[in-house]
Amino acid sequence: MRRCPRCGSKAIGKIGNNQYYCWDCCVEFNEKHQIFNVSEDGSLIALEG
Repeated sequence: MRRCPRCGSKAIGKIGNNQYYCWDCCVEFNEKHQIFNVSEDGSLIALEG
């Protein structure tokens, strides 16, 4: 089972090919554990570290 790389939650949904969404901390991430915030217009903003 996948866990969010940011908060460790199991509340994860698959939203695309190798793309996931955490319902607890509201970020998207991919299999490489790159984490993104979702802006109001739907674009992704990469988070550092």
